[in-house]
Amino acid sequence: MCVICYYHPCYSTLDLPATHRFPIKKYRLLFEAIKTLDDSNHFQFQLPTPATSQQLLLCHSSEYVTQFLTGELDSKAIRKMGFPWSKELVERTCLSVGASINAAQIALKYGFSLQLSGGYHHAFTDFGSGFCIFNDLAIAAAHCIELGLVERVLIFDCDVHQGDGTAQISQQQSNIISCSIHCEQNFPAKKQQSDLDFALNKGCTDDEYLSTVQQALTLATRLYQPDLILYNAGADIFAQDELGYLNISLEGVYQRDLAVIGFCQAQSIPLACAIGGGYMRDINQLVNVHLQLFKAALQYHK
Repeated sequence: MCVICYYHPCYSTLDLPATHRFPIKKYRLLFEAIKTLDDSNHFQFQLPTPATSQQLLLCHSSEYVTQFLTGELDSKAIRKMGFPWSKELVERTCLSVGASINAAQIALKYGFSLQLSGGYHHAFTDFGSGFCIFNDLAIAAAHCIELGLVERVLIFDCDVHQGDGTAQISQQQSNIISCSIHCEQNFPAKKQQSDLDFALNKGCTDDEYLSTVQQALTLATRLYQPDLILYNAGADIFAQDELGYLNISLEGVYQRDLAVIGFCQAQSIPLACAIGGGYMRDINQLVNVHLQLFKAALQYHK
């Protein structure tokens, strides 16, 4: 059985300053690593369709969308989102958001899908933050709801940082459920209120973390009965992540991704996955952490 994955080469072609903190090269390297891992071609790669301005407006203000697309953001807003503005950034952003929309719809059709970017959970209704410009998973959820494909969508966020933008957007859209498992002592300093928050202490290890993931997923699905789950599989829970603060082993990352995929399959809930955050100067090691999601996917979808 083939699994559809969305990827575009422009994910890694953004021209950033040499000292920029965002590991932009990881997407191309991850794509190459997956192709090496998947010698039987279980993953079918497709190019995403760029998100339209109408889709962006499902979760973002008209003023913010227009200013970003046309290059009219002020310097403060640009600093807050974390990227220098360029036409290439606009193209990359719209394609990445579009990939999450595509992945959500494919998951509803076939039960499972992956995309090699996304998880931009620090994007609020009217501003970007923390390398997140538009909230791709919230937009994908709102798009599927607007089309009448689903009634309720759960965004299950396992990035180490709280999905504060997702929480703020979901407060305004009752059919989008936000569940965040994150490190309490990490960015953002000011947390928002998700529908469900599971705040873990700095240094949390595998057993506590994996137990929390299982409890959170069980509780969220029991309380809200989602028709679709959008999973932010952040790599920054890994012990060696430079912005993470948790103490999760590589095996722990793999077991988390395996647990989420297995749970959704057992419950027959469609699942679309985004790779989320990860910040390591050793980019090959970072790619290996992200690769755990695809190794886990192969266990259930061969």
